Amino acid sequence: MELQVGLRLPSLFLFLSWFLLTLPGSSASVEKSTYIVHMDKSHMPKAFTSHHSWYLSIIDSLNSERPTSTEELKSASSFLYTYNHVLHGFSVALCQEDVESLKNTPGFISAYQDRNATLDTTHTPEFLSLSPSWGLWPTSNYGEDVIIGVIDSGVWPESESFNDDGMNASVPARWKGICQVGEQFNSSHCNSKLIGARYFNNGILAANPNITFGMNSARDTIGHGTHTASTAAGNYVNDVSFFGYGKGTARGIAPRARLAVYKVNWREGRYASDVLAGIDQAIADGVDVISISMGFDGAPLHEDPIAIASFAAMEKGVLVSTSAGNEGPFFGNLHNGIPWVLTVAGGTVDRSFAGTLTLGNDQIITGWTLFPASAVIQNLPLVYDKNISACNSPELLSEAIYTIIICEQARSIRDQIDSLARSNVVGAILISNNTNSSELGEVTCPCLVISPKDAEAVIKYANFNEIAFASMKFQKTFLGAKPAPAVASYTSRGPSPSYPGVLKPDVMAPGSQILAAWVPTDATAQIGTNVYLSSHYNMVSGTSMACPHASGIAALLKAAHPEWSPAAIRSAMITTANPLDNTQKPIRDNGLDHQVASPLAMGAGNIDPNCALEPGLVYDATPQDYINLLCSMNFDRTQILAIIRTRSYNCSNPSSDLNYPSFIAFHNGKNDTVVKKFRRTVTNVGDAVAIYNASIAAPRGSRVVVYPQTLVFKEKYEQKSFTLTMKFKRGPKMDTSFGALVWTHENGKHIVRSPIVVSPMGNV
Repeated sequence: MELQVGLRLPSLFLFLSWFLLTLPGSSASVEKSTYIVHMDKSHMPKAFTSHHSWYLSIIDSLNSERPTSTEELKSASSFLYTYNHVLHGFSVALCQEDVESLKNTPGFISAYQDRNATLDTTHTPEFLSLSPSWGLWPTSNYGEDVIIGVIDSGVWPESESFNDDGMNASVPARWKGICQVGEQFNSSHCNSKLIGARYFNNGILAANPNITFGMNSARDTIGHGTHTASTAAGNYVNDVSFFGYGKGTARGIAPRARLAVYKVNWREGRYASDVLAGIDQAIADGVDVISISMGFDGAPLHEDPIAIASFAAMEKGVLVSTSAGNEGPFFGNLHNGIPWVLTVAGGTVDRSFAGTLTLGNDQIITGWTLFPASAVIQNLPLVYDKNISACNSPELLSEAIYTIIICEQARSIRDQIDSLARSNVVGAILISNNTNSSELGEVTCPCLVISPKDAEAVIKYANFNEIAFASMKFQKTFLGAKPAPAVASYTSRGPSPSYPGVLKPDVMAPGSQILAAWVPTDATAQIGTNVYLSSHYNMVSGTSMACPHASGIAALLKAAHPEWSPAAIRSAMITTANPLDNTQKPIRDNGLDHQVASPLAMGAGNIDPNCALEPGLVYDATPQDYINLLCSMNFDRTQILAIIRTRSYNCSNPSSDLNYPSFIAFHNGKNDTVVKKFRRTVTNVGDAVAIYNASIAAPRGSRVVVYPQTLVFKEKYEQKSFTLTMKFKRGPKMDTSFGALVWTHENGKHIVRSPIVVSPMGNV
């Protein structure tokens, strides 16, 4: 076959070769690509005045023909950028030969080809407004060299989320941990990202002496630990998705932080002794932040292993981030309501997963789904049969062969999905006005969930056309869903049973349908009743997923403000949290018919990393402040000693009024007037000279007074105290009400917001 030109193919090839060789500056033998090069800036020779000039010199040494000026050098080497914040290094167009030479340069860390930008997979960094151009990410250098200790079910070390591309090869000198050898786990599984791994199961062995562990090492076989670790600090991984949903680039909240994992959660059980051992070792190893997505329900503080171990961590300057639990939506069932930790609730994000239904009249309707296949159901009969439209009988449904079934609204979409999966129906349309369908999770049948409004057109088309056809497609992802975030129905609510005097949870973070690394040996999705699918990444919901988001943000703040205490970091996150959703209206509660969410469900609001970077004021607390709080409780000396570990503690000034960035008061339903007074001290971490004015949104039925109403600071780190007095009348019908205290910087630069709650004692 000849091309439709005047030259035969061999002649055309010779012509094009000659043409390319004669182009100015062209080369037929050398092909260049753009590379991003990571360097260890500590290797810069003293002869250079800047890293930029050092990088240019390195590229100069790779060129055979030396340019005579910097501009000429840039042109000859196709030098793109010098990076000083998002990473240390540069981008440049190089041939493969030059890349190999570059690897021998002192200070070289890594080089990889530039890639096309794609949609963020976990999406939550984008949802939280983390940007490479401004704010907390570049200021903290993405959490570089902060060490996050993850107390969980171990890690799948081969996951690409734990690659160390771009990481500084020199592990922080303070790190004292190891990569513990065990079953299918050796020291080579650790690297510059995953710097440590240990496992603890003596508690399980003591309780079950004859037990045989399925995997006696730090290797994760459950998936939970791998997911939480990669959410907090996973490295960049391209082309990740959950069976086509949310396709893009995965990365953790603090992608340049180090990770150390401590396996205390086993398929064979989980015991307090092992949890204590894991946290104890993490402190000894030198972690900066501890992330623990588990809790102990009903345990008093002096018997709660997380409360006990986290007190020691706090004394060492280690922030402990914990999950609130998944026992919502009822009040008073929260765990980890510990005054010296960060307690995180779970919320939704503005991402939805969907499929499309195309009717025979070309009308297209979008519905929610997570059916894990790229199935295309093409031009099948669309049936609305009253005899089977309840979609709760697999036997009746199985008679509908090669059709798409329309299912009526039901109390339980989950039951309908299970029936459809057992029936092997080709396709189904489920009708629901439940806007919480995105919390359903697994979808095992080829079906879409649509609203009753959209269902009207579908049913009308099916009923009034003698031959009605439809087609279905899956694996659609949409961003910008509104309203978002909302409080997830599953998240546990305060007040804290272990200590209700401190408002918990503290903040809310993304917890619904979070995509992160998983173990490939475990099923992550299912089709029908007997087809199980595995994946290296999984979509999971829960406060376990919210906690590592907050842990990652804490690591970023620690990198940006290494001098801040755990209390200061927690305060910055609380007072800058956003109580509004993306429609600029108060966040709603999915678990309570979309009412305005209470701080007992979401804390101060959805976490806002960039605002937390510069909070203006912080409510700090010392170990002695927490001791004063413990001394005010009805604990004996032995119980206090269990937490603080020394008999030399000072109980001369007991106080239940902890310097916390929130306020909560209780009533017992009697018809009398209550006056509750709080004293707080704030530290100026903003401008040296600053004036803040107070404004109050009082809880319903309350009167709140702040004195003084203006705080004047003359220098940075200066402290000022104020009192907040709340007066309200108790009554039998009085329910939970809430408001806020807001300190506003005089020039509007900082807004420091603290929630205020009045709650009946029956919620505890």
